[in-house]
Amino acid sequence: MTQTLASLALMTLRQLREVASEVGVSLYSRKSKEELLEAISTRKETSKRNLKAIEAEMGPAKRPAAFTNVVFLPRDPQWAYVFWEISDVDRAQAIAAGATQLCLRVADVTGLNGGSSHPHTLQEVVVNSHATEWYLPVPMSDRDYRVELGYRTAMNASGGGWISLAFSSVARVPALHPSEQILDQFVPFSLDTPPAAMPGAPQAPASTPTDTGLHERLYQTATSQFRRLGRGSEAFHELEAAGLDTSELNASGAGLWASGRNESGVGGVASRQRSFWLVADAELIVYGATDPSARLTIGGEVVPLSADGTFRVQVPFRDGEQLYPIEAVAADGVQKRNITLQFNRITPEDNSNPADKAIAEWF
Repeated sequence: MTQTLASLALMTLRQLREVASEVGVSLYSRKSKEELLEAISTRKETSKRNLKAIEAEMGPAKRPAAFTNVVFLPRDPQWAYVFWEISDVDRAQAIAAGATQLCLRVADVTGLNGGSSHPHTLQEVVVNSHATEWYLPVPMSDRDYRVELGYRTAMNASGGGWISLAFSSVARVPALHPSEQILDQFVPFSLDTPPAAMPGAPQAPASTPTDTGLHERLYQTATSQFRRLGRGSEAFHELEAAGLDTSELNASGAGLWASGRNESGVGGVASRQRSFWLVADAELIVYGATDPSARLTIGGEVVPLSADGTFRVQVPFRDGEQLYPIEAVAADGVQKRNITLQFNRITPEDNSNPADKAIAEWF
């Protein structure tokens, strides 16, 4: 007696009748326990034979035809994940054409269109012929790459050939370091006017502390050891700060009649008079990040940190040298990190003047 019949033999007559009803035994209510056991066993054996016959007639399920393709997925700035699929038809054709090695070709296509790549940037990696995925080292971060899947053919008199199967889409590998680009909103400004009073200036968040003169103190500290008389527009600022009269100076630093013409004109041609002006300057942005709980100083001045530990100071950038020693001290006072930034601005030519110093000139 099989295991199934043994388990059935332990059932009561009522339970056997329920099983007989489920498997389709006719007249089960009139049969004895022995008759029910035999009828149920026969019914199940017949069902098994019928199921095997149906499966034999159906045959194995057809697999969907494979589509040759390759996908390039940057994982981080140094590694990328590549996976692919090769159809049986393409594989057979490649083998018939003399394919010997399955390879991945990585091409740098940054800034290019039409499927071209930068010269001398193509790298070829040999992979296992039965593999469907691979990790590739990225030649250089912050670039666009495309991967080509194909076979190397056997060497002959003319050298080895190449059978191309598929190309991946172009993908950008992220940069290894944070981007140096800052999305600033530039507005008309003046070094003598507080930012809040400038028209069109963006309003600072309510949590931003008010200006305490930190930027100006940082600038004075950074230039104290390089202080000297500036050139161009800075010379005007320094002369005015010293109390000297600059009203007789025009954009070139000469007198009112720098052009060599007087009020009577030259050669009988009627002269005209007009004033013109130009102002231009630059500002220096020092930014970075550290642990939010750290204490950050620049030139000995404590610089407040944002909630995420970032900082950003915007100071004047006039002619001469500026030195910014930056130091971060951990909350425990033990760990320290520092960096010193030195900048030098030169204005080789300056023929500018502010609007209130514009002088009428004859021409």
